[in-house]
Amino acid sequence: MVNRIRATTGLALLAFVGIAQAQTAGNCPALPADAGLTWETKTAGNTQFCRALRADGSEAFGLYIAAQTAFKPVRSMRSEEVRIDGHETYWYRSEIAGQPDLQARETAIALPDGRVAYLWIQAKSKDDLASAMQQTSALRFGTGAQLSSN
Repeated sequence: MVNRIRATTGLALLAFVGIAQAQTAGNCPALPADAGLTWETKTAGNTQFCRALRADGSEAFGLYIAAQTAFKPVRSMRSEEVRIDGHETYWYRSEIAGQPDLQARETAIALPDGRVAYLWIQAKSKDDLASAMQQTSALRFGTGAQLSSN
């Protein structure tokens, strides 16, 4: 019984160390210092998942960085024009099944190393949406990031 507890505890610590290393490895963009957010990160193959969490554990926004994304912007769904990492782009409206009141947005950014960052926001109110957009506008992916042509 004690050995089983030690093994389980050891596995949990290894999982925690893996998450901590991913957060400190610079795989997610720099968060705004005054945002009060922290990254929750996971890696699957060559894909890095990053969720910006508020102090209460709720998601402010999320993103993943991968070789490619399935996101295909549709011009008629363009919504807000914004600057992310100093470059102009658009957020695109999206819908979440069964949640018609949710304010959902998505966009993609081409990174200097050839990968793509796909970002999403799912906000319960227009104020939460505006706050998340302001926070994502302050993200820094690295020197010379170029946005995809949206």
